[in-house]
Amino acid sequence: MNKNYKASHVQSVSRALELLNLIAEKNYPLSLTEMAALLDWPKSTVHGLISTLRDYDYATQSEQDGKYYLGVRFFEVGNILQSSWDIHNAARPVMVKLNARFNETIHLATEEKGEVLYLEKIDSNHLLRIVSKVGTRLPMYCTGLGKVLLAYRPIGEVRKILQKQPMQAYTGRTITTVSAMERELKEIKEKGYALDNGEIMDSLRCVAAPIYDENGDVRYALSISGSYSRIGENSEAIIKELLIACDTISAEMGYRAK
Repeated sequence: MNKNYKASHVQSVSRALELLNLIAEKNYPLSLTEMAALLDWPKSTVHGLISTLRDYDYATQSEQDGKYYLGVRFFEVGNILQSSWDIHNAARPVMVKLNARFNETIHLATEEKGEVLYLEKIDSNHLLRIVSKVGTRLPMYCTGLGKVLLAYRPIGEVRKILQKQPMQAYTGRTITTVSAMERELKEIKEKGYALDNGEIMDSLRCVAAPIYDENGDVRYALSISGSYSRIGENSEAIIKELLIACDTISAEMGYRAK
C-alpha cells in the first residue's frame, strides 16, 4: 500500500495516482507487466487503471510495442495551470529583459517541502551553461535562491528546514552549520539580496533577491547566475538591476511597499 494512503482516501483514485507517479518517475514507456511488477499489483488491477487513464488521455499507449507513457492531457492541464499563475505572467517579461541585458541565466524559484523548486528559466547563450531544469529541486542552504527564501522565514521554520537533512559540502565555500547559516541569513535580510559564491559549484556565482506578494510575504525569488568571473566583474550593475526587477514583479503581484 502507498505510504501516503489514508483511510479517507478513495483507493482506486490513490492507486491511479500512484500508477501515474510511477510512469512519471521512470520517464520511459512501461509495459503492463513492468508496471504490475514494480507496484506489486495484479495485472488485472493495473490494466483497469491504465485503460481508464488512457481513455481520458492521461496515459498513451504506443502502437508499436503496446507500452504506456504519460498522455497529452498532462501537457494541456500544465499549460492551463501555468497560465493561471500570476507569478509566471508577472516574472517572465522581466526575466527576458534581464537576460537580454546581461546574457546570463535567469531563474525564478519558490520553496517546496524544504527545497528550492525551479519554476522558470531563461538560459544564456554562453558556451558554458548552467545545468538546471524547470521542475527540479536543489538544497536551500547552498543556493542563492534558497538562502533568500530562507532569510525571510521565521527562525524556527529555518532551523526545521536546515536540520531536516545533512548540510553537506558541495565545494570548499559551502556553509555547513546552522549557526553560520543563521548569520548569513541575517546579513541577506539586511542587504536585500543573497550571493552564492561557488557554494554549490566552484565555477558558479549567483545573485538572488526576494519577490513579495500582496501580503508582503516572500514566496518567490529571482536570480542571475553565470560564471564566477563574469558575475564578479558586473556584480554592482547586476545587483542593482536585479533589485529593480524584483520590485517590478512584486508590484505586479500586488505588493505595495510601506
